[in-house]
Amino acid sequence: MNNQLKSYAIIALMSSGVTLGAYSLFNLGNSSGFSDAPSAFTTSVSNQNVPGNPGEFTYAAEKTTPAVVHIKTKMETRQRQQQFSSPFDDFFGFGDPFGGGGRRQQQQPQEASGSGVIISADGYIVTNNHVVAEASEVTVILNDKREYKAKVISTDPSSDLAVIQIKETNLPFLTFGDSDALRVGEWVLAVGNPFNLESTVTAGIVSAKGRQNIIDRDSPDVNPLESFIQTDAAVNPGNSGGALVNLKGELIGINTAIYSRTGQFAGYSFAVPVSIVKKVSGDLIKYGNVQRGFLGVQISEVNAKLADEKDLKTSAGVYVGGFSENSAAKDAGIKINDVIVKIDGVETKSSAKLMEIVSRKRPGEAIQVTVNRDGATKEFKVTLKNKDGNTEIVKGDNSPESAKSEFLGAKFASLTPAEMKKFGVSSGVKIAEVLPDGRLEMYGLAKGSVITKINDKVINSPKEAVEALESRKGRIKLEGVDVDGSRFIYVL
Repeated sequence: MNNQLKSYAIIALMSSGVTLGAYSLFNLGNSSGFSDAPSAFTTSVSNQNVPGNPGEFTYAAEKTTPAVVHIKTKMETRQRQQQFSSPFDDFFGFGDPFGGGGRRQQQQPQEASGSGVIISADGYIVTNNHVVAEASEVTVILNDKREYKAKVISTDPSSDLAVIQIKETNLPFLTFGDSDALRVGEWVLAVGNPFNLESTVTAGIVSAKGRQNIIDRDSPDVNPLESFIQTDAAVNPGNSGGALVNLKGELIGINTAIYSRTGQFAGYSFAVPVSIVKKVSGDLIKYGNVQRGFLGVQISEVNAKLADEKDLKTSAGVYVGGFSENSAAKDAGIKINDVIVKIDGVETKSSAKLMEIVSRKRPGEAIQVTVNRDGATKEFKVTLKNKDGNTEIVKGDNSPESAKSEFLGAKFASLTPAEMKKFGVSSGVKIAEVLPDGRLEMYGLAKGSVITKINDKVINSPKEAVEALESRKGRIKLEGVDVDGSRFIYVL
């Protein structure tokens, strides 16, 4: 897949209308850890033979459809209060169409739909991040037509995956298959809800694996993880977040994108492999974010031109061109001009394969890296690090160690030891998110800043911060450190 195709890859999700009203997320409790309920994480992959004749899809379809859900979302647009008029307002789309400064503008919530896959009997559902991103209300419709309000547990834009949950028990769920064992030419089924048509099943074959450069990423904060399964099973808008299954009815991918010039299916669809889905969804449930281990290397795929330029003694693998700060690979003895040919015994002929394997590991876990160095094979044990250059587990914004303040319009998260060292503090909470139209946005306090004191009281946890704000009387004094390291004091 070349880069030209990327401009035609369309996320398989479309708005389905506009509705009046204002909505908010339903709080379904603080479930962010595994329960004892049966799930895809505790149910072994079967070794059974596929019932029926080759090309017979009824068994897989009947097994899969009860566990694939229809997701409907409402996204509430932001309100903007014009305090002052400006000659640039109309140019930037902020002007009052009626010519009155200070008039509040409001658009109606938008409605959209997608799909999801139940992965546990107690209601955990995996879907795409773009299905639920920025949703003010999420509704799940089961295959038997029951409807539930869902809580967004956490999301991961880098893999375009998310986990939501409904309050129900004894639900049907899919087991995780083995996307590594998937072969090009193998039959697969795509199950979802295209164009609001519920429980739709299409069939195709795996036409390629390890596809990259499929989706444009607009945010500089997103580190894209792409190693898509490519199929010719028909996928259309609304299939996003639905299941890609093998003929045993095992989940082998989450349908995410289509290649199209029109926005509708044109022969190719792409799914996140279950090897990534399993790791990401498990981390989102347990930690509130994805625990990514990093090699800390700058890589590129070896081709004939690169092999000739660098005088490499191999024509396949992933070339090491540099290191990041506190690189795990460099600490282990890997050098520039090494070519990584295997990780944990699995060949890495592409950057996509290398990143897919590493993405399954957490900081602190060790991997065996095989490199070709000047024609000789060398083995290195590399202990992966997190993005901060250490081996700590980093709790996410939706973990039990986070909290939301309606008064300030912000989400708080605990500080890691590395962050405390960076900001020169021994206590405090991190501003994990600044919510639209809240007080912090009004005062310009940015995401990533640290609040150390509230009303002269030292703050040690998100829970303490919210309690101090909820018990407030009169003005609130905030002290802390901005993202640039400067100290601040605000009185609200």
